[in-house]
Amino acid sequence: MEIIKQSRSEFIMLRGLQYHVRHWGNQDAPKLFMLHGWMDVSASFQFVVDCLRQDWHVIAPDLRGFGLTSSPGVDSYWFPDYLADLDALLDHYAPQQAVNLLGHSMGANVVISYAGVRPQRVGKLINLEGFGLPVTQAQQAPGRYALWLDELRLKPALRSYPSRAAVAARLQKTNPRLSNARADFLSAHWAAENAVGGWEILADPAHKLTSPLLYHVEEVMACWQAITAPMLWVEASDTDVWKWMGPKAEARIEIDRRIGFIRNVTTAVIDDAGHMLHHDQPQVLARLVEDFLLQ
Repeated sequence: MEIIKQSRSEFIMLRGLQYHVRHWGNQDAPKLFMLHGWMDVSASFQFVVDCLRQDWHVIAPDLRGFGLTSSPGVDSYWFPDYLADLDALLDHYAPQQAVNLLGHSMGANVVISYAGVRPQRVGKLINLEGFGLPVTQAQQAPGRYALWLDELRLKPALRSYPSRAAVAARLQKTNPRLSNARADFLSAHWAAENAVGGWEILADPAHKLTSPLLYHVEEVMACWQAITAPMLWVEASDTDVWKWMGPKAEARIEIDRRIGFIRNVTTAVIDDAGHMLHHDQPQVLARLVEDFLLQ
């Protein structure tokens, strides 16, 4: 697979962590910040960046405990830390500017919550498959805390792989649409060879622990309602969000209810794509993104 646009890496200190930040494009071009999803890395955006027609300075970090960004060495990861990291990242690269923000999945949930907390810092907002989490009830709290305490007694671990080709095969198992060339490219960034010749996923195993905190959907909706930036909300036709959001019909009603809290939103669906829509249809997605940013 030919990489059309080469990225460059930079390491900066953010909130006491060494953050790996990937850049594409001319530093003087308009900035577009991209945040990846859970168990992913910044290089995941390579294919859609390759399809952008305009010159953009794309800035994409590996989020804390993922990729080449250091881990804080904690038992659990707290969602507000991602907001604080993004706030520090924007202060570093675009102080006092309203920026273009794009996020996928977990990264999308970060950017849309941030856009309600710091509305003055966001010019335009792009949400790729960021639906929030399932509704929870207060009665679930004792069981959730108990599960978390039980998991803390076990040392979390991520599976290792015998070769980079095995890593690529694992990526294709999760996403059958992923071509051999794209899977090979991603495998080199998603994992790294260890001292004994195996391949380890570049992620802190602590990410696998259940959060003890319930998802307070109405608090999140209050943040979404405070967003002032225009938002492009993009879903995949074959998304598997229903696996964690509940029965499809009920989840659709809840997702549409949440969209209703956003003041200025344009929705789009990309056909023949799953949750990793930026891998499956990068050209279609790039056209949507640029049309939205340039209109």
